[in-house]
Amino acid sequence: MSELAKAMILIGTILVAAGLVLLGIQKQSFLGKLPGDLLIKRENFTFYFPLTTGIILSILISFILYLISRFR
Repeated sequence: MSELAKAMILIGTILVAAGLVLLGIQKQSFLGKLPGDLLIKRENFTFYFPLTTGIILSILISFILYLISRFR
């Protein structure tokens, strides 16, 4: 049972850290406006899909998790 508790604490800590990072990212002006991010504006419709931003964040998160698992 203690393994489950440790896993839940770890997951909670990761979620809090990810939330704080996302709050900090919103204040960055370059992030979300990269070439490759899709933005379609019409009269009554706006569609935004941060494709390039998502790929870069995915690579960054994967690298961080790789480093954590390698040195653990």
